[in-house]
Amino acid sequence: MQYLHALETAIIYIEAHLDEDIGLEDVARETGYSYYHMTRLFKSAVGETVGSYINKRRLSNAAKELLYTENRIIDIAIYNGYESSEAFSRAFKDIYRISPLEYRKNKHDFFIGSKKGLNIDMLKHITNSITLEPTIANFKETKIVGIRGEVALKGNGLSCLWEQFHRIYAAIPHTVPNRRDFCVCETNQTTYKKNGDAIYSEMIGTEVDSFEEMPDFVVNKTVKPGKYAVFTHMGSLANLEKTYDYIWGTWSLSTKEELDNREDFELYTEQFYSMDNPDNRIKIYIPVC
Repeated sequence: MQYLHALETAIIYIEAHLDEDIGLEDVARETGYSYYHMTRLFKSAVGETVGSYINKRRLSNAAKELLYTENRIIDIAIYNGYESSEAFSRAFKDIYRISPLEYRKNKHDFFIGSKKGLNIDMLKHITNSITLEPTIANFKETKIVGIRGEVALKGNGLSCLWEQFHRIYAAIPHTVPNRRDFCVCETNQTTYKKNGDAIYSEMIGTEVDSFEEMPDFVVNKTVKPGKYAVFTHMGSLANLEKTYDYIWGTWSLSTKEELDNREDFELYTEQFYSMDNPDNRIKIYIPVC
């Protein structure tokens, strides 16, 4: 896929010049593609325009500076390519829904708006392992039973939690035919760390038709019904974070769908074979209004 080299060149150039006044013309010139072809290539492969990517990367960098430095807001604005604090504040509020000053006071890092820099691995993942545009579906209320644990965004705690779940699965009564397992991200219990990591609560469970007579070592949860944007992640669980990076760093910032405050979750069916299987198909449900 020759175009991946052009995209990698474009990303490397953008990341090296984020603090400069660059645009699509500069990126196209660097890659040797025409303005028109770079526009089409970048949008179809990455899911957004060059200008959108540049703007969101600058704002994501600025958000980190607001939280983890004492630099003045005007200095942060200028360093990240904005001519004034007013222009920076308008652009920031478009993405984060609050002003830079409020964001700094709240001391809350967000998944939404967290636009990480791309690399060739992420470009390949976006191209081959994600449905860039989700389907919109209604999901029925569902009872699940399983275990809960804390997981670090940058650690491997999730795989350990799955191993624990598989050890106790046989002891769960009232499971339904055509087994469906769930991994629910309990975002209201997330703690953000100064190093950029996040500790959040995950519940892994399987679908049941009753909560009666459950053993003491399991927990119950009802997955809320409603409308969801449904993505398909293809491949190993090790790359699942990359899919979420795309969802929260690209799709959520450009979609016309309004995000809802229900919890998002992953759905595992017979198309999930093992933690590292490249043929896995995992559905990710993002709540929308």
